[in-house]
Amino acid sequence: MRDATSRFILRRERVRRKISGTSERPRLSVHRGLRNICAQLVDDEKGNTLVYASTLSPEIKDSFKAKDTLGAAKALGELISKKAIEKGIKKAVFDRGGYIYMGRVKALADAARKGGLEF
Repeated sequence: MRDATSRFILRRERVRRKISGTSERPRLSVHRGLRNICAQLVDDEKGNTLVYASTLSPEIKDSFKAKDTLGAAKALGELISKKAIEKGIKKAVFDRGGYIYMGRVKALADAARKGGLEF
């Protein structure tokens, strides 16, 4: 029997085997913590982070209440898509990072799609 951490690592590695980002279509990687969530667009061929945003970013930090994690994820999705479009990135590959596609992860993805990012 495996513990929750090892199951998470196996899920994350399984997802990453199938997904890779390029400069034309970078990987939208999501990291979800207990209080904050962050997302970044990564070019895996060069190993560069093209765009990064977090709920601690000054642009959105005061736009939601402390306990409203779902609202924070939506604001982050809109911010990351806005920053990506400013850099000329319109398409991406979504990397949920081993997290189940529901709740904050889904809210971030839906808001990024609504903001104009395609994946």
